Amino acid sequence: MGVKIQAVKGMNDILPVATKESVWTSFDWLAFEEIAQKWLKLYGYKHIRTPMIEPTNLFVRSIGEETDVVGKEMYTFDDYGESLSLRPEGTASCLRAVVEHNLLYNSPQKLWYMGAMFRHEKPQKGRYRQFHQIGVEALGYAGADTDAEIIAMCWDLWQKLGIANCVQLEINCLGNREERAAHRTALVAYLQQNVDILDEDSRRRMTTNPLRVLDSKNPALQAMIENAPRLSDYLGEGSLKHHNTLKTLLKALEIPFVENHRLVRGLDYYNATVFEWTTDKLGSQGTICGGGRYDGLIEELGGKATPSIGFAIGIERLLLLVKAHGVLKADNSPDIYAMYQGENALPLLTKAVQSLRNAGFSVLTHGIDQKLATQFKKADASGAKFALIVAENEVLSGSLTVKNLQTGEQKTVEFNQIINQLNSWSN
Repeated sequence: MGVKIQAVKGMNDILPVATKESVWTSFDWLAFEEIAQKWLKLYGYKHIRTPMIEPTNLFVRSIGEETDVVGKEMYTFDDYGESLSLRPEGTASCLRAVVEHNLLYNSPQKLWYMGAMFRHEKPQKGRYRQFHQIGVEALGYAGADTDAEIIAMCWDLWQKLGIANCVQLEINCLGNREERAAHRTALVAYLQQNVDILDEDSRRRMTTNPLRVLDSKNPALQAMIENAPRLSDYLGEGSLKHHNTLKTLLKALEIPFVENHRLVRGLDYYNATVFEWTTDKLGSQGTICGGGRYDGLIEELGGKATPSIGFAIGIERLLLLVKAHGVLKADNSPDIYAMYQGENALPLLTKAVQSLRNAGFSVLTHGIDQKLATQFKKADASGAKFALIVAENEVLSGSLTVKNLQTGEQKTVEFNQIINQLNSWSN
């Protein structure tokens, strides 16, 4: 017997049954994806699908060379002299495709994508090396009304999934490039005054990405961070107006929020509005959705300057939350469980099953010639509404027997009447 091969650590199989490693099933994923696609259609978003492997430079230019994602977490490899990486997030890939194919030539775009992302992190509950995101990008929209709309989209989805009471919206404003530069100068000076208490990560970030120091979770740094210069004190009239308009619209939509002046997000491309949806139900992995504005990113990737905003949802974390506290109907039960007895019954059963499937019924066949009592136990366990039985009597008469497994009623009908009979029980 060969040696059993296991999946790469932190890269999980999604199975049709729950296991101790995974509380969700593939049917939960399919149910969520169906809800998500209907939800996105309501808001006019169109689907885009991009490769999982991109030129490494795409992420260096967009995410930032000094970020933890690019510096520590990307899966990067040499491909005959070209540096390629598995995508660690979806926005950069989406915008690369938009610029490459000139999708913004005639009009703004509202796009969504769903797929696997990859980061080399220490695997733990809610944080995996292969994880999945659903992302939304609104390209060519400058107003705070679009910021409010995509936040409202999230709120709408949380309500559909029954978790609105489990999440909190945090918002902040990062201002424009000049405002961030002025704040950066003051922040670096402040951090240098406190360099003796900074940990190793914060000392590294102090010169490369000082805003990220404000996002540190180190308990020993919290008092120092709380007294650090606030970016809000450096915002100009335009940034303040945009942010205040967003808050006014969120209040009009009755979406509760808190302002978190330390919220900066982990990627370099954000400006102006940033936001996160967090929960206290998942331990340390509390962020299930995050996003914000990236008005300069398309230009950085070779396109024309385009105001843009987007967000991404971590599907694994979201499903953990929904399974524990929300509502997700993931019913994979067949409509009909088909059984037979005797080899002579197979032709009639096969013909009937295909006819039922053509009519839109889902049919699970037992597939083994066993006692009918055994087959009925399997039918009950399958969750099917009806049973189809073909045995010796049905073969001789050319008829079919159907049983309503919910009421116990059983009838033998002509072949051409079976669909009418099942529809009458369904109505």
